[in-house]
Amino acid sequence: MSPTPPRLIVGLGNPGAEYMDTRHNAGFWLAERLAHRLGIQLAREARFHGLVANARSRGLWLLEPQTFMNRSGQAVIALAHFYRILPSEILVLHDELDLPPGALRLKFGGGLGGHNGLKDIASHLSTQDFWRLRIGIGHPGDRNEVANYVLKPARREEQSEIDSALDRIDAAWDTLLTGDYPAAMQTLNGRAGSSRATPKS
Repeated sequence: MSPTPPRLIVGLGNPGAEYMDTRHNAGFWLAERLAHRLGIQLAREARFHGLVANARSRGLWLLEPQTFMNRSGQAVIALAHFYRILPSEILVLHDELDLPPGALRLKFGGGLGGHNGLKDIASHLSTQDFWRLRIGIGHPGDRNEVANYVLKPARREEQSEIDSALDRIDAAWDTLLTGDYPAAMQTLNGRAGSSRATPKS
């Protein structure tokens, strides 16, 4: 696949102050850091069901769906269809249970790992072939605890690892925004907070 700069970057999370600091909002945290880096402001756009910003000089849209996680695809498809953005030109930023806090993985396509936001996006796009940047949050060790776990703030030591990972991503944005995903993979995937992912229970 030839390098294609992303035209739409989507940060996943849940809207509302009560969810702001929860693990499931790691995608929002990163999207907001990117908006600050690019000097653009996210603002509510009803037709796209989310908070939207446009970095015109880069031909890049930034989106935070405000539909709650399991309906994220509604916002993504609305913006992608309106601006004729292909799935391969979309990069989704999201929390990942199957990576330890601070670990990062950049990947194209593949499985959805049970992530409700990714599942809804894939359903609306009718494909799983889009880019994902996975931000490790760790696993509670019991699948029955997952829903409760992702909707709670990380422990202090976990949050420190996650914040360090977000700092590493900050240093990789110039590479990511040019579409040089192989170089970005070497930078991000090789600098995880831990060498092994937490296994699924």
